[in-house]
Amino acid sequence: MDIKFFNRHTQKIETEKVYGDAQVRWLYQTPTGQFLLTFLVKAFISKIYGAYQNWAISKAKIEPFIQEFGIDLADFEPAPGRSKNDPYASFNEFFIRTFVPGKRTFVNEPKIMPAFSEARYFAYESMTDEQTVPVKGRHLSAKALLNRARWNDTFNEGPLLLARLCPVDYHRFHYPDNGKVLDYYRVHGKLHSVNPVALKEFGDIFATNERQVTIVETENFGKLAYIEVGALCVGKIVQSGSLEEFKRGDEKGYFLFGGSTVIVLGEKGRWTPEPDMLEYTAKGIETYLQLGEPVARV
Repeated sequence: MDIKFFNRHTQKIETEKVYGDAQVRWLYQTPTGQFLLTFLVKAFISKIYGAYQNWAISKAKIEPFIQEFGIDLADFEPAPGRSKNDPYASFNEFFIRTFVPGKRTFVNEPKIMPAFSEARYFAYESMTDEQTVPVKGRHLSAKALLNRARWNDTFNEGPLLLARLCPVDYHRFHYPDNGKVLDYYRVHGKLHSVNPVALKEFGDIFATNERQVTIVETENFGKLAYIEVGALCVGKIVQSGSLEEFKRGDEKGYFLFGGSTVIVLGEKGRWTPEPDMLEYTAKGIETYLQLGEPVARV
């Protein structure tokens, strides 16, 4: 199964080049692989593997990765304390690289929401049980995702943005507006891959994977539930930004090694995703967006 997505910048349907594609397919589509999964999805195993990416020996993976996926290092800053000639001391330092100043800008029109992640997005005007892309709606309901009853009614049948970050992507995530944090908590769970191959086999991944939930009040979009979902081989989710008050575009945090997902829920009728995203979601196709460009509007 090739993974297709709409690239807003090229205005073309493109085929994703998947890091570790053969391994993911073996794990999720063979009996032996699925047996091994029962051990791999345990959080401590993924985190041990993720920790390896901090070791100096992992640095040897950087150059082959850059060549395979065509990453332009001129777009990114060296890690703190490193030079442009030797920018990263480990694969994780490379993985959580930051853009050079000015490389990405956040749309500043108050009623337009900027993309909080550089990722492939599914978008829904109202998340109901009848939705089936990419998984059954009941697995993307406020109740299933939030796991805290006090917020169920706030986000019931509201709009939803699901941003899937591939290993090749920028792995920091940002606040989409000015605001303050109302609640923050962790939901313990498994660490399945969030690759579409895995989602096809296990439709409840987003509702059962380990995740961190931040409920925020924003100036222009009302209350949002901001959810970072852990995944197979994600060493850690780091909340590097403020969990009190924030400005549009502020860094909220980042994922250490591994692809993962950010989900944002809104209040019913408060805002709607961009038309191109809704169009392609209805076709079962993600839309690739750069950080900071329009993702939704009041």
